[in-house]
Amino acid sequence: MQKEYTKLLSEILNKMANTDHIRPGDIPDIDLYMDQVTHFMDEHLEHSKRYEDDKILTKTMINNYTKNKLLPPPEKKRYTKEHMLVLIFIYYFKSFLPLGDIQAILKPVTSYFFNSDQDYNIQDIYSEIYAQGKEQIGKTIRDILNSYHTAANSFKDCPEENREFMQVFAFICILSFDIYLKKEVIENMIDSLPQLPGEQKDRSGKEGKAGKREKS
Repeated sequence: MQKEYTKLLSEILNKMANTDHIRPGDIPDIDLYMDQVTHFMDEHLEHSKRYEDDKILTKTMINNYTKNKLLPPPEKKRYTKEHMLVLIFIYYFKSFLPLGDIQAILKPVTSYFFNSDQDYNIQDIYSEIYAQGKEQIGKTIRDILNSYHTAANSFKDCPEENREFMQVFAFICILSFDIYLKKEVIENMIDSLPQLPGEQKDRSGKEGKAGKREKS
């Protein structure tokens, strides 16, 4: 592939390596109103937008999460630090999972650990996942580079005028197949999760409001 694609990938991976997602200490220790919540998320997740007019989080989204029991209801219209942490989980999950699946993942977590009197709580969970995510970035960058080199050496017999496009196509396909396989694992793990006492989850995510695609 031409140097421009190598340079582009280098810029993307450098941005990825230096991206510092919302740290546990970034979350305010005071309760926030809805407008303050959306402002905080917009400010701290700006880097994740693909297009400038993309919405990180809206009031409608937050209300929908609460209505579908992904997010515990606010306390006197104010959202605690734990609410903020759950919203961050939802934000990342919703890029590739329907709300029904996110509910199946988060409902046990919020039921057992949200606003808990136990020594272990949502903040502890987020801190551990955050640390694991930081470690995963380096591994992911190496995997992407390996896929890029594989794609750059493909389609040797393709006509020269089409070869570069086909190599980029191959790179996208390799990354997409990796996502497809991991999504299969995620979906199977979600389907195997035990139900909470008295709960009946729609594992398919196809029925009920919680399984519908989100509208902002």
